[in-house]
Amino acid sequence: MTHVAIIGGGAWGTALACVARRADNETAIWARDADVVTSINAGRGNPHYLTDVPLEAGITASTDLATITRDADTILIVVPSQFVSEITLSMAPHIRPGVPVVICAKGVEQGTGKLMTEVLAETLPTAKLAVLSGPTFAQEVARDLPTAFTLAAQEPDIGERLADELGTAHFRPYVSDDLIGAEIGGAVKNVLAIACGFVAGRNLGDNARAALITRGLAEIVRLGAAKGARMETFMGLSGLGDLTLTCNAMQSRNFSLGAALGEGRTLTEILSERRAVTEGVYSASSVVALAQDLGVEMPICQAVDRVVNDGEVIDQAIAGLLSRPFAREHARED
Repeated sequence: MTHVAIIGGGAWGTALACVARRADNETAIWARDADVVTSINAGRGNPHYLTDVPLEAGITASTDLATITRDADTILIVVPSQFVSEITLSMAPHIRPGVPVVICAKGVEQGTGKLMTEVLAETLPTAKLAVLSGPTFAQEVARDLPTAFTLAAQEPDIGERLADELGTAHFRPYVSDDLIGAEIGGAVKNVLAIACGFVAGRNLGDNARAALITRGLAEIVRLGAAKGARMETFMGLSGLGDLTLTCNAMQSRNFSLGAALGEGRTLTEILSERRAVTEGVYSASSVVALAQDLGVEMPICQAVDRVVNDGEVIDQAIAGLLSRPFAREHARED
């Protein structure tokens, strides 16, 4: 039996633990919160993050990172992106060389502009890296509702092995080797979902939201191309699929936060009511900084960054987008 270690005891980490256990793996969760660990080990599930969702029998949990990772055959990193460097550095002395490490966090590191694969290349240099991304709400995955996702791996045999370990009839992997594309799509869509929330909160209509999603996808493609990703990745589950889901549902923490801001609530007030991290708030500035470093134009992400980090009024940000010059939808090729 494969030993799968889940690093992160939030909603997504717990949902992935359910998936791993359903696929007949020995499954253990590392969580920082002792209450979460106690609840899981007592068979009460994880009510802090997945209310009223029973977990698969046999999942264990611990606050001891060394214990969870030492014997792991596969490790899934499911902590918020801004903590990935800290946690993986702590893991490094305990994991075996060559163990597959799957990045399930979606974000760009603040201050450095690094993707999570770039962070792990430094903190876990002997690991075999992979990325799990796509349209995957934790509640639905935990309840075993049908879900498809991208599983991108450096090496084809690692991708196939991970697909066999994690895939089930209702949790369906599509294997890729474009790690950068899978990461860019997952990180940027969180920022774009906040913008779509603005539209919902301001009652600007479905036309406006469709326009934001479409032009937002263009921003993802431009940034991905600058980082060396492939175009077809963004037409798949970790690109268009994840973007469509996150920008259209109140289940999305990013979309619901944007909607609440659009209704006139303050960012401080909204975040104070949430236990789970809203990744787009923290990735907005790092996505924009990365785009600027690469000379990539991302006006929607810039508008979100100005609202959540600089205090710009939403109506002013929207007016700025609507006052941009008319342009060609696609650049003309010479």
